[in-house]
Amino acid sequence: MSQPNPIEIQKYLSGVDYPVTKRQLLDKARENGADEDVLAALEKLPERDYNGPNAVSAEVTKA
Repeated sequence: MSQPNPIEIQKYLSGVDYPVTKRQLLDKARENGADEDVLAALEKLPERDYNGPNAVSAEVTKA
C-alpha cells in the first residue's frame, strides 16, 4: 500500500458537508469509490471533528 496524497483523498471526499467526524469521512469516501490506500489513510486519522478539507489534509500528511 502506498500513502495517497491529500489531493487524491479530497477527490473521494467530494460532497462532504463539514464539520464531520472521522466516521463520516470514511463513509463518504466509501460512497465515492475510494480505494484501499485512501481508506487506510483515513482510518489512521484521530477521532475528532474536522472543520474542512485543510484539516483533513493536515492530519493525513502527519500520519
